[in-house]
Amino acid sequence: MKKRVLTLVFFAALCFLLLSCGSIERLAMNAVSDMLTGEGSSSVFTGDSDPQLVADAIPFAIKMYESLLDANPNHQGLMFTTGMMFIMYANAFVQGPAEMLPVEDWKKRDHEMTRAKNLYLRGYAILNNALEARYPGFYQVSNENLPGMLNRFKKDDVGLLYWIVAGGMAAYSVDIFDFYLSSNIPKWTAMIKKAYELDPDFDVAALDEFLIIFYASLPELLGGDKERAKFHFLQAQEKTNGQSSGAYVSYAQAVFVPAQDYESYKDYLEKALEIDVDANPSTRLVNIINQRKAQWLLDNAYNYFSFLPIPDGY
Repeated sequence: MKKRVLTLVFFAALCFLLLSCGSIERLAMNAVSDMLTGEGSSSVFTGDSDPQLVADAIPFAIKMYESLLDANPNHQGLMFTTGMMFIMYANAFVQGPAEMLPVEDWKKRDHEMTRAKNLYLRGYAILNNALEARYPGFYQVSNENLPGMLNRFKKDDVGLLYWIVAGGMAAYSVDIFDFYLSSNIPKWTAMIKKAYELDPDFDVAALDEFLIIFYASLPELLGGDKERAKFHFLQAQEKTNGQSSGAYVSYAQAVFVPAQDYESYKDYLEKALEIDVDANPSTRLVNIINQRKAQWLLDNAYNYFSFLPIPDGY
């Protein structure tokens, strides 16, 4: 797979250098764009065992995709992949590490969290452009007429719906006082519900894992529902045969911390750490990152449970 991706990158660079005829260039650009955004094009990252290597490589990949998108702005695959990569990178390699910084690094933490929000919004904007191109007028539709518009959507649209809502909600989680973002929550709720209706098994359990946080973190007034969060946790575990480290970590944070249930919190995080990251190579990187977070949450549980003793030296 790595050899295939390197070949495609080389081919893309060659096209930029050698082609000057407009019609030929367009054909070549579409061919390269199709290859670079086809099935399996991201597994070279998600299957890696070295998060730092991936963290160092993704910015170059993002800028390459942005360059291709600039030259081929109407290509749906490029819009989807570029927007998705911004959101993935912001979550795994900007917000995630920022949340684990020590208290004394609060300035760096604030800087990185702001950076994460901006990256989320860049990806979110690109994906919104892709959605608007597929369904012109989507963002002018009122919330009352949204169900009718969503009824036009098909199974092939699920990935786009998922990543738009994931990017928007992630940006909102960084800055809950952004009232523009919060005003979109009803629309995002309808969009993610439609995605689940169309393809509940999208990317195995990706929607269930997202909906754990979605329902557990929002207040009831905005659609929060702890029972729905539990339902999606159980669904995620069933679909992955208990191998969803992300579901364990998300549920521990989103449900057991507010309930101040330390024993369940500890149990779920330990279960996340027991998962064999090599059992499913396609999710190796995600499981490694989730396990690092699980260990950090265990080591820093005193930040979330006031009755736990603060370790010496803090």
